[in-house]
Amino acid sequence: MRRLVMPSIIVLSLVCLATAPFIGMQSLSLADIADEGSGGRILRELRIPRALLGWTTGATLSLCGMVFQALFRNSLASPDMLGVSTGAAFGAVVSIRYGLSFTLFGLLSSLSACSFLGAMAAVATICAAWRLRGGGISEGTLLLSGVAVSFLFSSLNMILQYGGGYVDTFRMMRWSMGGIQTVGFSSLGAAVPAMLLILFMAAAFSRELDLMVCGEEIAMSRGVQVERVRWLLFLAVSLSVGMNVAVCGPIGFVGLVAPHICRSLVGADHARLCVASLFFGGGFLVLCDTAARTLWAPAEIPVGVLTSCIGSAFFLWLLIARGRRNDRWR
Repeated sequence: MRRLVMPSIIVLSLVCLATAPFIGMQSLSLADIADEGSGGRILRELRIPRALLGWTTGATLSLCGMVFQALFRNSLASPDMLGVSTGAAFGAVVSIRYGLSFTLFGLLSSLSACSFLGAMAAVATICAAWRLRGGGISEGTLLLSGVAVSFLFSSLNMILQYGGGYVDTFRMMRWSMGGIQTVGFSSLGAAVPAMLLILFMAAAFSRELDLMVCGEEIAMSRGVQVERVRWLLFLAVSLSVGMNVAVCGPIGFVGLVAPHICRSLVGADHARLCVASLFFGGGFLVLCDTAARTLWAPAEIPVGVLTSCIGSAFFLWLLIARGRRNDRWR
């Protein structure tokens, strides 16, 4: 039965991706793709790009969470729990508030570049705490550091929003809720490279992640350059999260829920876990986004609000369950 778990995750994820564009206030069919009327335009310009963007974003956040959980040897670690998503959101809010417009290296827009710098600032804060603790950090200290960093950047975001004009404040507030709204396929130009980057890094360092979960000493004894690997993966996660936040805003808890569930389904081998997290995270966010735009139709809620509701309940359950087991790692 366990051999069927991975194929089941992949198939269900692809089914979610394939069926989501046809679900909504206006039910559509496969024949409508070639239609030149409103149904065809809705599919080609709105629903299909939105489903692809949701799948790509969910897969990226799930992989980022998997990498962080391995690096910190903590199944509660994720980009949003450690304040990385909030830091990226702060960088994006700065870009929106001050109307920054530039292109970095001909690849990153000002929004993506500022999001990346904000994410790096959050990671640097966590790493500073890591070093001040003498190279080790407890689970409680890790979570408290992430909460503190998240509150810090959230406060800075509110200061910028409060000082902005009505239009800018509304844009920043609406964007900070996290949502997958896109017209056409242009948004995939930033989301797909972010997914491919973290997928390549996670797959390339899967053996190192397996060893680092066992502890730095064991990893170093097996020839792993721990500091080099950690910083390369930190940079990859920060860049990927920053590019996703620039496109969709901060979408919370996907990086916590998806890899944790996948680990319980396929085990802790990161080569397998990488594939499972990719497909599970993508399908999970597509499913959440479909619910967010249909359950309250004709109104629509930002998908980041829905994932935060689901993720916070999951997080509380996880804390209670871990407290009963009294385990550090699962």
